[in-house]
Amino acid sequence: MRKVCKTCKVFVKGPECHICHQKNFVTSWKGRIAIIDKDKSEIAQKLEIKNNGEYAIKVS
Repeated sequence: MRKVCKTCKVFVKGPECHICHQKNFVTSWKGRIAIIDKDKSEIAQKLEIKNNGEYAIKVS
């Protein structure tokens, strides 16, 4: 199961989140969204996503 930062909802591979630098992860999440170009993405703007990457829609 992939881990997700509980704060940013971004998928994380290493020991800490590359966005907020926290180590608070969950493995229970629902839905994924990939942001390729945050500046042109209406979804990124509505969800207030500031960085490109793969995000979970809901974390538990």
